[in-house]
Amino acid sequence: EVQLQASGGGLVQAGGSLRLSCAASGFTADNYVIGWFRQAPGKEREGVSCIRSSDGSTYYGNSMKGRFTISSVNAKKTAYLQMNSLKSEDTAVYYCALDFVRSRVYDGCSRGGYGMGYWGKGTLVTVSS
Repeated sequence: EVQLQASGGGLVQAGGSLRLSCAASGFTADNYVIGWFRQAPGKEREGVSCIRSSDGSTYYGNSMKGRFTISSVNAKKTAYLQMNSLKSEDTAVYYCALDFVRSRVYDGCSRGGYGMGYWGKGTLVTVSS
């Protein structure tokens, strides 16, 4: 059974940084897409960033480009999201998700998690202004 364990959320002041981690387990496949999605109160879920394990291809949501960086350690099946220059509008519950379809790095991440088959519990990120 695929399981995703997210950690690293918390309270930070605007302009600060946080690093989220997502550890995946319960599968042996080496090729997968893992990513972060977020949902703020009253808003639809949106894709933050995704990475494909096979070639390191990445996707970033428009408002994250230049501020967030996704990385992964394939041997550990763990992905990291470094979030810098945080803004109050980044406040949301952040979810880690995974899928084994290659195209999900784009079509899943750009469409709020469409088709992503496995989800972890969310971690709350609160940015105070």
